Amino acid sequence: MKKLPTDTDVDIELFQDDLKNIDREFIPSIVSIFKISTHAREIGFLFITNNNTTYAYGDDICKWLSLKHDPKRPKQINILNGKKIIQVESGNEFVAVLTDDGLVYLASGDSRWKTNNTLRLISTGNDRFKMIACGMLHLLLLRQDGTVFALGYNRYGQLTGNSESSYDTVVNNGLTNVKIIACGSEHSLALTNTNRIYSWGWNDKGQLGLGDTNNRRTPSLVSFPDGSIDSPIKNIVAGAIHSLFLLEDGQIFGCGYGQRPINDNEQDAKVPTKIPIEIVQSVACKNYHLTSLALDHSSHYYAWGRLNYRKLLPLKKLDGQLKSFAAASVMQYKTPITYGLTSTIETYESHVTISNIVLFNNPDNYDVEFVIDDKPILASKCYLKMASKYFSRMFSGDWKNTDSVVINDYGYDTYYSYLRMLHDDYIRIKQSNIAELIDLANCYGDERLMKLCRTFIQTDLNKQTLFTYYPLIDKYEIDEMQDKLVQLTIKDVLPKITNNISKNKKKIRKFLELVLSERQSFLN
Repeated sequence: MKKLPTDTDVDIELFQDDLKNIDREFIPSIVSIFKISTHAREIGFLFITNNNTTYAYGDDICKWLSLKHDPKRPKQINILNGKKIIQVESGNEFVAVLTDDGLVYLASGDSRWKTNNTLRLISTGNDRFKMIACGMLHLLLLRQDGTVFALGYNRYGQLTGNSESSYDTVVNNGLTNVKIIACGSEHSLALTNTNRIYSWGWNDKGQLGLGDTNNRRTPSLVSFPDGSIDSPIKNIVAGAIHSLFLLEDGQIFGCGYGQRPINDNEQDAKVPTKIPIEIVQSVACKNYHLTSLALDHSSHYYAWGRLNYRKLLPLKKLDGQLKSFAAASVMQYKTPITYGLTSTIETYESHVTISNIVLFNNPDNYDVEFVIDDKPILASKCYLKMASKYFSRMFSGDWKNTDSVVINDYGYDTYYSYLRMLHDDYIRIKQSNIAELIDLANCYGDERLMKLCRTFIQTDLNKQTLFTYYPLIDKYEIDEMQDKLVQLTIKDVLPKITNNISKNKKKIRKFLELVLSERQSFLN
């Protein structure tokens, strides 16, 4: 399996201070973002754009790649051309990239990694990987067959065994049948397909969850206090000196520093200890942070741990209408943090109250479900009737006496995005969903969504996307695009046509036949 995403989407506006000098025309092309930082400083960014190109931005990351930082324009990473990036992670002075063909690349300002000011391919012959995890000074790699490998610093056994640190040769630590890996500062975690958690490395605060504070140089099985748990484990993550285990039933357990967040006498936990948050959807922490964040089923965010070397913070629910872990991190660190490579989204001025989001997809408060591809989206009829003329008409007519509506015309992700927009004005429009969204806007008579779709097309229209968007421009009569279409046609399309037909007599004849058939319209 691939790494579970912590944030589905992040508002690009969160990073406006970091990106304030970038050419404004570049910003809308960013579809994924990763911020490279440590507890001491910020290194820069990696951006993925809408044409699947990877860029570096920031003085340090550019130096690592032999690029010259330009505050106005991110630099393209040519070695990644044509590659789809599925995961990015970072440690102290290094960043690792996993591509969809199973290759891992590493860039660093630390000479021990021997990257030679470029992206180093981490090679183990013909091996292909499906997940990576970064500690502060080490890297874990999960091969596609479930075998775990490690590279980097090994003072505490975070790679495995009693060997010296290994920056050249990848170490096989003996674990197999693994589906998820995670790294703290100097410790490592693995979850197997049989629902077993293994931990090894530094254990000063009990972060390995083994009942003591002794370091481990071989993977050791973690046991829960009651001997077993009924629910499968959904995810494992790690902070600097703590670990968190999220169960499918929404329970969350922690071990290590600050994982007894409501107990003033003993705040560290040497075994997995229940964190008192109900029905957790997702959890986030970083290998250099002492704090943790969690999201519950009602879209509330929570924080606990130590912030900036101050005293431990008690578990608290964060105020405000937060939409991502990145947004929640701003409340803790005054600057946004990314928890893995995350899709970006532009949000729009909201006219809804903070309470409206709890009416969306809430199992405790709904009276209608929309079923798409056998997956439900939960909602409130009363709210939707107020938010949309279309839903007001349907729930007063055809859908009046039903509590389940099957949607066949649109995909699950598209419909989910639209319903969420009606609740909090939060929507991600991209090339892959624009056709469905603009059709939905037209069918449902939603002028606001139609305007957003038109704006997106106008912003993203260029010589690469011209033939992608032209059918939509023509079908939905987006007249405001005409000037841009003319410019692109004259500048990019006609020269290519002229060049092509000049090399092929048959093409010249076909072109002339087209002109003759449309002679009158050409003359006019």
